[in-house]
Amino acid sequence: MRRIALALLLLQALPDTPLMAQDTFPPPGTPAPRPSASVLMQAFAPVDERIGSWIAAGYYAGASLRLEQDGRTLWQRTWGNQRDDSVEFIASAGKWLAAATILSVVDAGRLSLDDQVTTILPAIGGRAGAARLRQLLSHTSGYAPYQPADRPSDQYQTLAEAVSAITPLPLAHEPGTVFAYGGLAMQVAGRMAEVASGEGFESLFQHAIAIPLGMTATHFTPVDGGFGHSPMLAGGARSTLADYSRFLAMILADGVIDGRRVLSLAALHAMLADQVGTAAIPADNFVATVRGAGHHGIYGLGVWRELEDEHGQALVVSSPSWAGAYPWIDRRHRLSAMFLAHVQGPVVGHFDLFNPMTASADLPVLIDRALCTLEAARAPEHAGQ
Repeated sequence: MRRIALALLLLQALPDTPLMAQDTFPPPGTPAPRPSASVLMQAFAPVDERIGSWIAAGYYAGASLRLEQDGRTLWQRTWGNQRDDSVEFIASAGKWLAAATILSVVDAGRLSLDDQVTTILPAIGGRAGAARLRQLLSHTSGYAPYQPADRPSDQYQTLAEAVSAITPLPLAHEPGTVFAYGGLAMQVAGRMAEVASGEGFESLFQHAIAIPLGMTATHFTPVDGGFGHSPMLAGGARSTLADYSRFLAMILADGVIDGRRVLSLAALHAMLADQVGTAAIPADNFVATVRGAGHHGIYGLGVWRELEDEHGQALVVSSPSWAGAYPWIDRRHRLSAMFLAHVQGPVVGHFDLFNPMTASADLPVLIDRALCTLEAARAPEHAGQ
């Protein structure tokens, strides 16, 4: 009963649009017959060629892609030296996992998305303490996006230590006024979840998300391969193609996997809804860059809202990374998809030479075109039934 009451309170803080009409995903209809392997290979040939060109250019040593539609694997492919079970650091694709983990604490009634930082971390006062949890997870908290250039990278032993180094930094903006994509605020959000739950973040992630989903190879770990210091929650996870695909399948199924609920409908609604609100957004934001989209609600909680319909409902959501990993959901096709790769060589960090984050954004577009072609080809068959 307590969980139900908290879910209702959370919904009261969200727009008045009916839940299923806003940002959760509709239940799949009768799955369409799966096309033959040869038909799929032909349809996805542009995808194969695009990823193959990145491998040939030396940007990646290997890559893999998995598409699931109506809860079934539609197409899966590997390139280069990558295997189905290869583990890669997924950089900002971990933001989606971190947000889901923190939302599980909200589901348990131990946090509210409208909690101010100071409510859970009373040592943090002033403007920094006034920021709300939903703002920390939507890059609208006013916290600086990254450490200043003269500060060391975040290699602290615990999230508590990381937060103690982050919070003295001056706020870049007043909370809620500007969208500034980055990572430091998520450390604060993660620490709030630790204090509220009484668990360390990796343990919390395992119990709330990874174990229920069978994500046995997915962990929040230091991005440099070392051990003994806390990872950046916004960029410090590692995973496999199969693991992350399980997470996406759960999101697409409105928080349920194998008949077990992992996240509530209220949590999914909050995750996928526009959380930018009235905050100013930069003209060169990711969605505008890769989609040419002009909508204002570009971000939810841990996810980009790449496309939305005329009612403001998210159609395509994603959590791309600078390293190449690119998970997304396209509700138009009842599709979840994971591209796994990690950039290498002299182009690392040189986005003028190759930007994995924007390059990978070509894949949802190419796959949308392929699926539209397949669906158009099936239409005459259905018309005669």
